[in-house]
Amino acid sequence: MSKIKQIRPSAVAGMFYPGDPDELSNQITGFINEKPNKTTEVPKAIIVPHAGIVYSGSIAAAAYRTLLQYRHIIRKVILLGPAHRVYLNGLALPTVDQFQTPLGEINLDTKTIKKLVDDFPEITFSDQAHAEEHSLEVQLPFLQEVLASFRLIPFVVGVATQSKVAEVIEHLWGGDECLIIISTDLSHFHGYREAVRLDNISATQIESFRGDLLADNSACGRIPLRGLLHVAQQKGLSIKRFDLRNSGDIAGRKDQVVGYGAWGLFES
Repeated sequence: MSKIKQIRPSAVAGMFYPGDPDELSNQITGFINEKPNKTTEVPKAIIVPHAGIVYSGSIAAAAYRTLLQYRHIIRKVILLGPAHRVYLNGLALPTVDQFQTPLGEINLDTKTIKKLVDDFPEITFSDQAHAEEHSLEVQLPFLQEVLASFRLIPFVVGVATQSKVAEVIEHLWGGDECLIIISTDLSHFHGYREAVRLDNISATQIESFRGDLLADNSACGRIPLRGLLHVAQQKGLSIKRFDLRNSGDIAGRKDQVVGYGAWGLFES
């Protein structure tokens, strides 16, 4: 008798993105097809925002469209995003077998997940950390649209040092079959001009692989981002900015905006 699969259901469908599968698919493919893909090589990692899809979907799509021509090559996704809902020390993985969105279920790499928890003291199981976390969930429909078939290793990242996060990313690095994603927004709730100034500073630091210089209010996903940038610098990766805007550019309101950026990191 086969084991009943344990599923983490959608928590923010109907809020951060449409709950209707056809509407969701059409919206994402619309963002993906907004502009042509100008990248001729597969990114090893991407950095993407995680706001409501009407705000940051177009920016995220600037990175995701680069994966389309490699949709049959990428078979494993390492996804790291910040903890918004619970206080967390270290990195948390779920105990479930699948994550669900309106577009269907995504299989987790449960064997690797169990081994990670066994081997790394800073990694624990916490379904509570994952239950309502949107920073990971909003990436899933994009992945379902652009990749053919993949297994997921999703980390909610709490308080952790750059070196600890880098150690985990380095361990999971893999080859062309493995994609690493950092989910992060940039500055939060400044006026438009100040947000542009702050986000340009953060972009310069990201593009210089100086995650250690990112201020505490520069990016909500700065902790996993620091870890990725450290490993990327050690491995000699290049980085390309795909987009850098804020909610004031998209939604019109400019008194309290949130910054969004998208980058790709390349091994060759």
